[in-house]
Amino acid sequence: MLRQQLRRIRRTDVAVAAGFTAFAVVEEQLIRMPGNWWPYALAGYTLLILIRRLIPLLAMIPHGFVVLSVFYVETTIDGEKTVNFRLWQVVAMVVCAYTVGRWEPPFGPDRRITHRGAAGALLILGTVAMYNHENPGDPMANIFFPLAPYVLGIVVSVQARRLADAAGVRAEFRERQAREAVTEERVRIARELHDMVAHSVTVMVIQAGVVRRRLDAGLPVDPQLLQYIESAGRDAVTELRRTLGLLRGDGDGTAQPPVGLDRLDDLVGQVREAGLAVTVRRGGEPVPLLPAVDVSAYRIVQEALTNVLKHAHAASAELTVDYRADGLHLGVVNDGPPAAPSSGGGQGLIGMRERVTLFGGDLHAGPRPPGGFAVEARLPVLPAAVRDGAAR
Repeated sequence: MLRQQLRRIRRTDVAVAAGFTAFAVVEEQLIRMPGNWWPYALAGYTLLILIRRLIPLLAMIPHGFVVLSVFYVETTIDGEKTVNFRLWQVVAMVVCAYTVGRWEPPFGPDRRITHRGAAGALLILGTVAMYNHENPGDPMANIFFPLAPYVLGIVVSVQARRLADAAGVRAEFRERQAREAVTEERVRIARELHDMVAHSVTVMVIQAGVVRRRLDAGLPVDPQLLQYIESAGRDAVTELRRTLGLLRGDGDGTAQPPVGLDRLDDLVGQVREAGLAVTVRRGGEPVPLLPAVDVSAYRIVQEALTNVLKHAHAASAELTVDYRADGLHLGVVNDGPPAAPSSGGGQGLIGMRERVTLFGGDLHAGPRPPGGFAVEARLPVLPAAVRDGAAR
């Protein structure tokens, strides 16, 4: 237990205690006030300052009730009392009073008075009373030195609590936004996959079944080949359903996204076969992406290249995939004529912009001054903790 408490001592605590000790030693050597008790008192004060955050109230108690008998050592000279004043003792009291206000404020998070906070306030007031009793010559200073640092500690504590609460609210809001964005994108991609893939795959299965029945009727068709087509079609439908379940959030996490940047080379190959020379430039260190982000990045590139094929009348295009600190940057630039249209039928850029906006990114698209058309998109990469949480 003691070892765990000692581990809570920070380097700043050690630095403050060391600085206080050095200040006290320098004061004693320069002023040389009477009394040989100060090294023992200094050792006690240094220990209190070192552990003041661990036991704020206990660290403050000696200043108000015990050490005040040493704080002002009274000697009698010709029947008069003289106070031997040490400034470093006042510094120690100021540090401990601030600690009580900082770590034991009167009010808790619910704005109610706590028992430890009330005890700290009474302790500070008791210190003020004892201070005035021992040194009645300067009541304003007697009130200021214990009370001012205590109030300052309370102000710092309240401000720190507000900042922590605000940071927690912002973090929770961002996390909720990320979860909602991922969920919404999963549902939308699931609907998109169903519209684009499920119908054609189902037709393939039905046709393969018809061919197999023709085989049963004795028609000359290779049965093994057609049975393989039917089996492959059924496997594709099963995998599609598993993928849709994953994207909706009710899957078991075993299915992989149907498309992503790992299939970018296949996409580029298809475009090249269609007659467009595509140059690929990659930059940055690739990082894992959420399935929804990965699919959206692929679809943005796919739509941009498709628009080049359909509308730009270009001979070549350049594709850029760049991982930067602010997210994943994608770019598709072609060398078509200056009058290249700004979108494919009015829907291509709208779909790309929706995907980018969903994740808080941005999209820039338009004609280039030298000719051709450029599409540049940025998709923010979510923190690792959010990626891991979404993956689970």
